[in-house]
Amino acid sequence: MLTLEKFEEASLKVKEVTQETKLVYSKYFSDQTGNKVYLKPENMQLTGAYKLRGAYYKISTLTDEERAKGLITASAGNHAQGVAYAAKSYGCKAVIVMPTTTPLIKVERTKSYGAEVVLFGDVYDEACAKAYELAEEHGYTFIHPFDDEDVACGQGSIAMEIISELPLVDYILVPIGGGGLVTGVSTLAKMLKPNIKIIGVEPAGANCMQTSLEKGEVVTMPSVSTIADGTAVKRPGETIFKYVQENVDEILTVEDDELIVAFLDMVENHKMVVENSGLLTVAALKQLDCKNKKVVSVLSGGNMDVITMASVVQNGLIQRDRIFTVSVLLPDKPGELVRVAQVIAGEQGNVIKLEHNQFFSTNRNAAVELQITLEAFGTEHKGQIVKALETNGYRPKLIRPHL
Repeated sequence: MLTLEKFEEASLKVKEVTQETKLVYSKYFSDQTGNKVYLKPENMQLTGAYKLRGAYYKISTLTDEERAKGLITASAGNHAQGVAYAAKSYGCKAVIVMPTTTPLIKVERTKSYGAEVVLFGDVYDEACAKAYELAEEHGYTFIHPFDDEDVACGQGSIAMEIISELPLVDYILVPIGGGGLVTGVSTLAKMLKPNIKIIGVEPAGANCMQTSLEKGEVVTMPSVSTIADGTAVKRPGETIFKYVQENVDEILTVEDDELIVAFLDMVENHKMVVENSGLLTVAALKQLDCKNKKVVSVLSGGNMDVITMASVVQNGLIQRDRIFTVSVLLPDKPGELVRVAQVIAGEQGNVIKLEHNQFFSTNRNAAVELQITLEAFGTEHKGQIVKALETNGYRPKLIRPHL
C-alpha cells in the first residue's frame, strides 16, 4: 500500500539525485485562464524529466541480489534515462528496450548513462513485451515504468514539493501515459490536502486511462496515435489503477494540434523547451471550469529532438496564421513583381519565400503564377494583407505553405 511514511521516505531519497524544480508563476497562462497558474518544470530535471524520481526510489528498495542480476525496463525515453542514471548511481547493469520510434536524443542520452539499448516495436507496449522476454531469458530484475507502487511513490515526491511550496494550491494537472505519475501525485496530494482537485490529462489519440475509468476496469486500446510519444500507451497500469479511480477527479484529453501551439506559447513566453507529453497540462488549462484558483501544471519532461522541435515550431506558426502562402496570377510583363512586393510591404508583411512560375499559362495577361510565403503577426494581420492584394486587383488564393 502507498502510505504517507513511504512517500516521506521516497521524497527524502530522491533528493540524493534530483534537482530542485521550483514552481514558475505564469502571467501569460494566468491572464488567459483567469486563474493563478504555476508551472512545475520537471523538464529542467537532471535527466530532462521527472522519471528519475520513481526509478531511483524503486532501485533503492531492491536487494543487493536483485541489483546484481542487472536491471531491465521498457520505455519511450524518459523512464529509460531515469533507470539508466539510477542504475549507474548504484553500479548496476541496465538494459533498456525502447520503441523504434523513440526520438534519437532519448536513445543517445540513455546510452550516455551507460545503459545497453535495444530498439524494438512501434509503441511502448510492444517494447515492454520484449523487455519481459529478455528479463526471463537473462534473469534481469524488471523495473516497470509506471505499474509499480514504489515507482509511483517516487513520482509522488512531486506532490510533496508542490504542496510544501504552494500550500494553498487548488488544482494540480498531471500528464498521463500509463498512470504512474498521476498515481503518486494524486494519492499523496489527497493525503496531505483532501479537498485538492487532481486533473489527469491524456492525448486524445491515446486516452487509455480515460477509457479504462469509464469502463471501470483496465482496458487495452486497439491502437494509439499521438505526437506525445512519452504518453503513447495502449494499456494503463493494473496495480496502480485503484489509486487513480480513488484519487483522480477528472481526465481531460488534448488534441495534437493543441500541443503544437502550446509548444510555441511555452518557448515564446517562458523560454522553455517542453516535450509534447509535458505540454498536455498546459494545453488543457483552457478546459478548466474554474476561476481565481491556484493551479499547478506539471511539465513532465523536455527531451525533444531538434528535428521534431523544428517541425512543431513550423506547424505552430502555420496554425497561428503567422506564416501563410498565397498564390497570385500576374501579367507577364516587367514591373509586376515589384508592384506585388509594394502592396505587401505597405501592409508590413514580411516575405519569406517566392516561387515564380513563368510557364503556368499561355495566356500573356495571366501567364505567371507567383507563390508568396509570408510572415504575419497573426490571423488579423494575415487578413489585412490578403485584403490589400484583393483591393489592388489580384485574386489571392491561400495554399498550404511548403517551407
